[in-house]
Amino acid sequence: MSYMLPHLHNGWQVDQAILGEEERVVVIRFGHDWDPTCMRMDEILHKVSEKVKNYAVTYLVDISEVPDFNKMYELYDPCTAMFFYRNKHIMIDLGTGNNNKINWAIDSAQEMIDVVETVYRGASKGRGLVVSPKDYSTKYRY
Repeated sequence: MSYMLPHLHNGWQVDQAILGEEERVVVIRFGHDWDPTCMRMDEILHKVSEKVKNYAVTYLVDISEVPDFNKMYELYDPCTAMFFYRNKHIMIDLGTGNNNKINWAIDSAQEMIDVVETVYRGASKGRGLVVSPKDYSTKYRY
């Protein structure tokens, strides 16, 4: 499904996508189109993109084609989703200890909608860190 979502092919396009959006959250999936984890994430992002279009826009970035942000955002995982609002990186507390990004594929479209909506509501109120509606820690999984 990565072919259905807009790709950003260089660092300038990524910067312009983040800078140019004033009213909506910018969701950027960093990774590779051929990676199975990214394929699952792209499928979910495509499903929710129409439902969240009023308050979020989604872009895909291939980290081997655009390596400019790999060190800055610590993009070492195969698939990473990050959120930006009005040129500011919005952190999200998922219960995993890493508040900067989501580095796994969320399997449910409704979960992704909830996360994006939570980020939008918190960011529009001026918060730089929002708390996820679901705790993704492995504390209670046996």
